[in-house]
Amino acid sequence: MTLFRHGAPVVVGCCGFTRSRGEYYRHFRLVEIQESFYRLPRLETVQRWREQAPAGFQFTMKAWQLITHPPSSPTYRRSGLSIAPGLQDRYGFFRDSEEVRSAWERTAVLARALACRVVLLQCPASFRECPEHVANLRSFCRNLDRGSFLLAWEPRGMWEEQTVRGLCRELGLLHCVDPLVQTPLWGEPLYLRLHGGPGYRHRYTAEELSRLKALVAGRPAYVLFNNLDRFDDARSFTRLLEQEP
Repeated sequence: MTLFRHGAPVVVGCCGFTRSRGEYYRHFRLVEIQESFYRLPRLETVQRWREQAPAGFQFTMKAWQLITHPPSSPTYRRSGLSIAPGLQDRYGFFRDSEEVRSAWERTAVLARALACRVVLLQCPASFRECPEHVANLRSFCRNLDRGSFLLAWEPRGMWEEQTVRGLCRELGLLHCVDPLVQTPLWGEPLYLRLHGGPGYRHRYTAEELSRLKALVAGRPAYVLFNNLDRFDDARSFTRLLEQEP
């Protein structure tokens, strides 16, 4: 649902459809497509999602893991790909390779079909701050054709705050975090993903949702729940936003 507080839209949804699409569309005006991270859906499939969505519905999309994750990541088990051992160092970590460039191009085709405003670049914990990784990220962001997309970067490895802030400012990235765990360091609209804090099965309390409401007050934000009870928690947060302060 899109709400306005002091002129700033807050859009609430879930990471992935957690009910039938028809039911989901009745409750929310935002979804982050998750399938695209593991294995890209067919163009015809995402075109159908876009056509069936109600007016004003927004899609965001998680970029294909071939861009961000190396083949050693366990998430590749769901990719359906067989990568020869000699080619493993050409995938992931924003490497300057034809494989990574092609993965972005194919991601972008689907994002355009969905009319996405934001594409998420979620990194593994192994993508830590080091000269090689910084150089890879710089080269990738400077050379790709991002069109009208905003890029949200979710670094989950060890990074200094000043490095993250500097790279986001330099490269035009939204710093994506779980806002009840970390502070977003750069960019608007905010792009927030709530993973459950203490654990995936955590159900957000009224106090936690009130803290989240205070954090987004007066700021444009995408708020996406990604815990086990994300559908119900996202609905609870929507109702909380609808209440007068």
